[in-house]
Amino acid sequence: MNSNKLKTMASSGLAVVAIALSGVAIYTTQAGAQASRDGKPVNAPVAAPASVAPASFADIVQRVAPAVVSIDIEEKASAHRSSLQRGPDSDEDDDGGDDSGQALPPELRRFFQQHGRAIPQPQQQQPQKASGSGFFIATNGYIVTNNHVVENAADITVHTADDKTLKARLIGRDPATDLAVIKVEGQNFPFVSFEDKSHPRVGDWVIAVGNPFGLGGSATAGIVSALARQNVADGPYVDYMQIDAPINPGNSGGPSFDLDGRVVGVNSAIFSRSGGSVGIGFDIPADVAQQITKELISQGKITRGYIGASVQGLTDEIAESLGTKSKKGALVASLTPGGPAQRAGLMTGDLVTRIDGHEVLNNSDLTRHVGMVRVGQDIHLTVTRDGKPTEITIKAGERPSEEALAANDQQDPRGRRQR
Repeated sequence: MNSNKLKTMASSGLAVVAIALSGVAIYTTQAGAQASRDGKPVNAPVAAPASVAPASFADIVQRVAPAVVSIDIEEKASAHRSSLQRGPDSDEDDDGGDDSGQALPPELRRFFQQHGRAIPQPQQQQPQKASGSGFFIATNGYIVTNNHVVENAADITVHTADDKTLKARLIGRDPATDLAVIKVEGQNFPFVSFEDKSHPRVGDWVIAVGNPFGLGGSATAGIVSALARQNVADGPYVDYMQIDAPINPGNSGGPSFDLDGRVVGVNSAIFSRSGGSVGIGFDIPADVAQQITKELISQGKITRGYIGASVQGLTDEIAESLGTKSKKGALVASLTPGGPAQRAGLMTGDLVTRIDGHEVLNNSDLTRHVGMVRVGQDIHLTVTRDGKPTEITIKAGERPSEEALAANDQQDPRGRRQR
């Protein structure tokens, strides 16, 4: 089955949806190939910033599309017992090639043999295929995409806008922000840069380019609908930019551009009950994507600080029980036994109001600040305990992987994520 991916957000939560495809058509253009040879991105400013919508987006798309790629992956296969194969009448004996039934307990194996029944055999699941989008950020082949596009990939193939097919290898991925970097071998690839000087405003035009439904090289236009959307995905490290430019399965990992052709976001998720675009898409902002991808390229992974505490926000009821009218701060709900926070003296029920001199707005604000500190760095907290302020210094540890934290969440009946 050939399929592609885009995270979708529906009433039941976030899920990855696979859409069956029958083929792939690649957008072909030669524009931009020469521009990369001087080491400048194809979206380098060519005029004063645009202030009004153009009569056509064609010039912008033609300039940036050569840097956008389609990504096909073959997912890792998994073994499962899904079929009944040869039984005791098989020409293959226990010493022959088909000995997978040996994995059964002896009493079950005897049962199948005595009753002439076929012995359940482990069968290798056929590798699944998926597709997404990405874009070059360097002339030497580094490509940004989504983590959920490549997280289960055994084989990654990149199709460029000038009809080249290249094998890629994974450089690093960060599930917490849904970003990943892959690389193809070669030089002089047309590439684009992130917008790092100004941020889009609600109402600004955006153009999304990518590989929806495997069609390759599709461009759509819309506006920025909202900024700083939180809780779009299960992670506190991204305040998403909401856009209404249509993005669909297969657009995952593709860029969104402003009217100057600068990357302002990475397409990551949509809100949909049908799996297709309803005009509510979510982009990882360019400043977050730039910071994460730089570290992935240099380190191969993202290292975040960790204190070993689960925190929650303040509801009206909790604030009232604590004797405060403000809902700012983060309440310590539980501590990891022997973790940095417990060793430093933090206690369940403490209300964290400041971290390293900065006011804590909510539990996500605290998590984000802790994640930004270096491992081994001292973190200074101001907490309210029994109505009185208390100062606590915690030496940051290294945050476990998102997979490990998710496993811990399953063991926590309240599903609280550790910081």
